[in-house]
Amino acid sequence: MNIDVIIVGGSFAGLSAAMQLARARRSILLIDGGQPRNRYAAHSHGFLGQDGKTPHDILRTAREQLAHYPTVTFLDGDAVNASGEHGRFEVTMADGPSARAKRLILATGLRDELPALPGLRERWGQTVLHCPYCHGYEVAGSPLGVMAAHPLSVHQAMLLPDWGPTTYFTQGEFEPDADQAALLARRGVRVERSPIVELMGASPGLDAVKLADGRRMAIHALFVASRTHMASPLAMQLGCAFDDGPLGPVIRVDDLRQTTVPGVFAAGDAAIPMSNATLASASGVMAGVCTHRSLVME
Repeated sequence: MNIDVIIVGGSFAGLSAAMQLARARRSILLIDGGQPRNRYAAHSHGFLGQDGKTPHDILRTAREQLAHYPTVTFLDGDAVNASGEHGRFEVTMADGPSARAKRLILATGLRDELPALPGLRERWGQTVLHCPYCHGYEVAGSPLGVMAAHPLSVHQAMLLPDWGPTTYFTQGEFEPDADQAALLARRGVRVERSPIVELMGASPGLDAVKLADGRRMAIHALFVASRTHMASPLAMQLGCAFDDGPLGPVIRVDDLRQTTVPGVFAAGDAAIPMSNATLASASGVMAGVCTHRSLVME
């Protein structure tokens, strides 16, 4: 098969990139392992025209629409290796087959590393959350908490009172400085220094948190800034440079979504410092358009 572009990753960014290239009548192979980062969330919010739909339904509809374009081929599975140079790239699948293309778009996403607290993982995306803009409206008015896991957690606590009464749990590690403490006080945020040791209530619900000093505090949604890691080794294998994002590394790209490796573009959470469905989709659109331009101008 003569393929113009291989896109690795079939969530918001990858599908958006594929749509631009399909409409430019370029041949595309879209590889996806079926493990989108937002698979834990019951609904997607804040995405224009899609508010309240499940991430699965949004992606299913997008794939159905892409399937009408004759130049698009889907390959379900995990891409485990990528190699080559400008104009000649090869991607190998976990089960053996490989494919070659003139260009690559990496929409491979991130993997979240949550604090090692029992009960956190099974509530992730339900009552343990990462983004108030994505999920705050649904838990508004309830007692809310921010469990510090990163120096930026205090900034999350500053935002959260617009959705409900907020407690900032320092976990004994992330103490606000004087200016931060003053702003938290003005925002009505309670600062709690006894660490959370247990989440209470029938999962995925959350009734309260138990503190190290034995107290129980009513909290119905807990916001946590996860550390992030590349979900795929492909960018590293290809030699792409990385930047330090606020919560972990991101693939370095220019304004045209071009990585430091000629012919390799990147989009979505793996290549933008802020995680948001709309931003991921927008970066995918840009990656698709600019990849097409690179083929035209070659």
